[in-house]
Amino acid sequence: MLKRLIDLTASAAALLILSPLIGMVALLIRMKLGSPVLFRQMRPGKDGKPFAMMKFRSMTDGRDAMGELLPDSERLTRFGRWLRSSSVDELPGLWNIVRGDMSLVGPRPLLMDYLPLYSAEQARRHDVKPGLTGWAQVNGRNALNWDQKFALDTWYVDNQSLFLDIRIIAMTVGKVLRRSDISAAGEATMPRFTGTEASPPKEI
Repeated sequence: MLKRLIDLTASAAALLILSPLIGMVALLIRMKLGSPVLFRQMRPGKDGKPFAMMKFRSMTDGRDAMGELLPDSERLTRFGRWLRSSSVDELPGLWNIVRGDMSLVGPRPLLMDYLPLYSAEQARRHDVKPGLTGWAQVNGRNALNWDQKFALDTWYVDNQSLFLDIRIIAMTVGKVLRRSDISAAGEATMPRFTGTEASPPKEI
C-alpha cells in the first residue's frame, strides 16, 4: 500500500512538473519523426497480465522493398538515440504508473512474445509490477546478457524494500546523467530474447 501511494504521488507530481518538457519533446517528435508521437505496445505486467505500455516514439517506420520494418539500427535516428540515451523516451511511462500498470521500481516490462520462453525461475520477475527503472537497469542495463538481467530481476523480487527502491532511484539518476549502458555491444538496442542462454551469468 505504501509503495503504491509513493508511486502515485511521485509520478503524478513528475507529470505536472515535467509537463513543459513533455510537451516540447512531443512537438519535436512530431516534427522530426512524424505521427504517432507515442509508441504503444502490449507488455506483460504483474502475473503476466498485459497492459498497453507507453513511450515516446524514437524510431522511424522505414521499411524495405518487401514492406518489412528495417533493422533498429537503420530506423534509429540521431534524435531517437538522444531520446533513448537521455531516457526522455520513458517519460510517458509515468502515466502507466498513475494508472497502476507499473511501479517506479521493478523489473522492466519486456515483450509478450517472451512469456513462453522463460524458465520457471525467470518467470518470477512477474511476481511484482514492472518498473520504470529496476535493479537490472542500474547494474548494467543493456550491457548485460539476458541471463544476467533475469537473475538481477528475481533478486529484486526476493529483496524488495522501500530502502532498496530509494537506492535504485538514486542510482538511476546517476545512470541517466552519465548515459551509460544504453545498448548491448554491437547492437542499436538489445537483441531479442530467444530462450535461456547456455553460459551462466557473470557476477555483478
